[in-house]
Amino acid sequence: MIIATTIKEVREQVAAWKREGLTVGLVPTMGYLHEGHASLVDASVKACDRTVASVFVNPTQFAPGEDLEAYPRDFERDCRILTEHGCDMVFHPAVSEMYYEDAATFVEIQSEMPKQLCGQTRPTHFKGVTTVVAKLFNICTPDKAFFGEKDAQQLAVIRRMVRDLAFGIEIVGCPIVREEDGLAKSSRNTYLNPEERQAALCLSKAIFAGKAMAEAGEKNADAIVAAMTEIVKAEPMAVIDYISAVDGVTMMPVTEIKGNTLFAMAVYIGKTRLIDNFSVEA
Repeated sequence: MIIATTIKEVREQVAAWKREGLTVGLVPTMGYLHEGHASLVDASVKACDRTVASVFVNPTQFAPGEDLEAYPRDFERDCRILTEHGCDMVFHPAVSEMYYEDAATFVEIQSEMPKQLCGQTRPTHFKGVTTVVAKLFNICTPDKAFFGEKDAQQLAVIRRMVRDLAFGIEIVGCPIVREEDGLAKSSRNTYLNPEERQAALCLSKAIFAGKAMAEAGEKNADAIVAAMTEIVKAEPMAVIDYISAVDGVTMMPVTEIKGNTLFAMAVYIGKTRLIDNFSVEA
C-alpha cells in the first residue's frame, strides 16, 4: 500500500491510475479504524479498481472544548487494517498540508439542513466536514466515495454538497456495523470505561425498539421518539443531546413517517457523545 503525505503525491498517483483507465474509490476517515471503516474499504475495493483512504483528524470540524487533541490515533494500526482490506493508497497529511495558516475559504451549506440534529449543539461542525470533504474530492478526484450510514446527517449533507456543486462523484452509503451486543461501532467507544460501555447499550436498545415499532406499522413518529426517549432516560448514566425524527433527505423534523424517515439520536455517556440511527421507508 502506498503511504502518501502530500497532495502532490496523491494527485500524481491518481492521475497515473486514470491514464490506465482505472476507477478510483475514496474512503475519508479520521483514523483509529474499526470494522465499520473496514466495511467501507471493502465496498470500495469491490466497486472500484483502486481505493484511496484518507486518515486525517480534521481540526475544522471540532469546536473549542471538543475532543480534538484527545481523539484516538494509531496510524500504524490503521495501515495494517487498510492493507488487510485491500486499500491501494492511504493519504495521511499534516494539518499544514491541508490548511494554509491564513486559509479563508470554506464550503458551507446555507440552509436549515446542517442546523438540525448534531448541528443544534455543534453549529460549526458541518462547515468543517463539507470543507475537508470538498478538499479531499478535489485532491483525490474519485469516481465514488464511501461513507457510513451511522453518520446519517453527515451523509445527507455531503450528498447535498455534491449535488449543489456538481462534483460528479457517486456517494455510496454503507450500513452501520455493530458490536455483538448491538452498540454501533465508533472510534469514540474507546473512551468508555466498562461501566459506561454497558450503559451505552441504551442507545442500541432504543434503536431496536423504535425500529420494531415502525416495522409493526406505527406511523406516528412522535410516538416512536417518545418510546425511544423513555428507554434512554431509564439509563442513569445517559444524558440525551437529541432523539429526533426527520426527513431522511432534508433533515427537517417530521411527526409522521412519510417517504424516507430517519430516527436519529445523540447521547452522552459520561463525557462521551455517541450517535446512532435507523431509517424507515413509508
